[in-house]
Amino acid sequence: MNTKFETLKANVQEIIDLIAAKNDREANNKLLEVSDELDEMLDHAEEDEELREISRYQVLLNQLHVKINGEEQVDGDA
Repeated sequence: MNTKFETLKANVQEIIDLIAAKNDREANNKLLEVSDELDEMLDHAEEDEELREISRYQVLLNQLHVKINGEEQVDGDA
């Protein structure tokens, strides 16, 4: 797998570790940072496999957001 996904995987693991350590504020900050990186990757993705991988991470980040904040992340309307 290419390097950017390896970095992404490591960053997601860091979020999970922060949640496990009950450090929700840092976990949320890291999640926002990783979410921005993912958006940037999405803007430049060209291959279907890349888009699928990014999509998997978006789902995972949304689940982690719910775990940290106890609410669904809603795009657009609330």
